[in-house]
Amino acid sequence: AAKRAERERQRRVARDEKAERKRAARNGFANVANPRRSVLLTVVCAVFAVYCLFPFVYLLINATKTQADFTSTFGLGFGDTFALWDNIATVFAYQDGIFARWLVNTLLYVVVGAGGATLLAIMGGYALAKFRFPGRRAVFAVIIGSISVPGIALAVPQFLLFAKLGLTNTPWAMIIPSLISPFGLYLMWIFSEQAVPTELLEAARVDGAGEWRTFWQVSLPLLAPGIVTTALFTIVATWNNYFLPLIMLKDADWYPLTIGLNQWKDQASTAGGQAIQNLVITGSLITIIPWSSRSSCSRNTGNQDSPQEPSKNKEVIPPVTAAFLNRQSNRYQPSTDTNHKENRQ
Repeated sequence: AAKRAERERQRRVARDEKAERKRAARNGFANVANPRRSVLLTVVCAVFAVYCLFPFVYLLINATKTQADFTSTFGLGFGDTFALWDNIATVFAYQDGIFARWLVNTLLYVVVGAGGATLLAIMGGYALAKFRFPGRRAVFAVIIGSISVPGIALAVPQFLLFAKLGLTNTPWAMIIPSLISPFGLYLMWIFSEQAVPTELLEAARVDGAGEWRTFWQVSLPLLAPGIVTTALFTIVATWNNYFLPLIMLKDADWYPLTIGLNQWKDQASTAGGQAIQNLVITGSLITIIPWSSRSSCSRNTGNQDSPQEPSKNKEVIPPVTAAFLNRQSNRYQPSTDTNHKENRQ
């Protein structure tokens, strides 16, 4: 009987492994039993990786060259002189340090515009997900319609509107349009529906917490992954924005980095213009430094509080909310305590 049970177990394991291989092949994943298919997938991924990394490698190599080396050497080869630090110093000193002004302008637009857009998306998405009010479906239709309309189609109406208000060629022409993020609002709406249980909000209200306190102390920590995602989308969109400042801004003192570097590029490529291609390359390298360190910052986001050193200012969870959390955590955890039922009561 024991041998028969062992054979049955082995047949069941083999059947499960075969079904898993079929399911993996049906979903497009590499089959571990087919090494040629795995090698092919690896080669394809390597080709795409080289394609994606090639511009960054080219940028990094050519930022170390002088202007003479840039025009006389191979694009993927280093020059005779390592001039990266000299190029960076020249970038910040060129045209009375206008690059530093462009960098400050870009940070201003990102902090105020993208930060405000993220905050509005969080509050708006949470309200649409957790409150019922007349016109909710109409708001949903407007948000979906706003996502489907390309931003370039709204550029001319926005310019005419800001021209009537006298706000063109001012920072407000960049900040105010950046505050509206239909995709961020939709993302936070969907995430709030799934991440924040309605029962938890009801437990907080029973404990006497108002809507504002419930949002900040109960819901906001649960929305952290969605907040980070929305913030990254809005920050990247604002940092890389090119067309809006191109039509809104005329004064170089208010340019962001995208328009400023393009102005330098046009200056270097025109006939009789000053040869500053190495400065354009170095300035482009400086602009991507924040994004090269973004992944490391994201990895360290969740490790700020050490489990061995709990925070001294830790909030005391109200009793009804704590009971709800305990009930949710114990639902799928069988207890060996003989007094389990009494403890839950």
